[in-house]
This record gives sequence, C-alpha cells and structure tokens, in this order.
Amino acid sequence: MKKRMPISTIMTKDIITLNLTDNLETAELLFKKNNIRHIPVVSGDKIIGMLSYTDLLRISFADAVDEGEQDVDTVVYNMFTIEQVMAKNVVSVGSNSTIKDVAEMLAKKEFHALPVVDNNKLVGIVTTTDLINFLIEQF
Repeated sequence: MKKRMPISTIMTKDIITLNLTDNLETAELLFKKNNIRHIPVVSGDKIIGMLSYTDLLRISFADAVDEGEQDVDTVVYNMFTIEQVMAKNVVSVGSNSTIKDVAEMLAKKEFHALPVVDNNKLVGIVTTTDLINFLIEQF
C-alpha cells in the first residue's frame, strides 16, 4: 500500500466554497446540487471555517418536510448566519502530508473532512470518503 503518498494525490482540488456573506439556503443548495457534505468557508483564499451538512440539519427541519416545501427551512435559515453555524477552529493539513497521517487524524478526531492549506491558501479538501476510495483502489 502506498501510505507515504502525499494527500495531494487523492484530495479534491476543485473546491466548492462559501463566504460569510452567503446564506444558509445557498449552502443547502450547494450541498444537495453537488452531493457533498462539507464546504470550507473562505475569505479570499484563506479558510476561516467549515460548514457541514450535519450542521445545517441540526438547526433545520430539512429532512422533516417534503421536497417541494421550502418555507420551513427558509424561516429557520434566516435566523442564523453561516458564521454562527460553521466550525471556527478548523484543523487543516498541508498538501505534502501523507495519506497515512491524514487517515490517522480523521480516525482520532470527530470530523470527517480536512481542508488542505499551503502557505495560508486553501488548495484542496480531503474527506473520509476520499480515503475509503483510495483504500478500495488498493485492492
């Protein structure tokens, strides 16, 4: 197994991001449209937070209403800002971090995605799904 490979070989480089000026309704649309569960919140190229789909579910009734019904979500989403809901103490890794090191971090922590940052610039994101897909390819 190629456990000493850098995380840059399996990370997502085409990153979908949010800004503090975006709203939670926009965030939900991005999660659903792109079938993703984590979105870095940025100011320019600098990461300032991480929003997960689980964060949205905690404050909304997203799964409790019909697909066509958006009124409940909109009301709840207008009560909060991205800054209030996002995780602010973001742990990140560099693109040269090894896949093994990143896997160990994700296994020990309570999060499922890590932003990849080089020279204070967001360059990618790696998730537990990326790691699982990498393992599957090894067999």
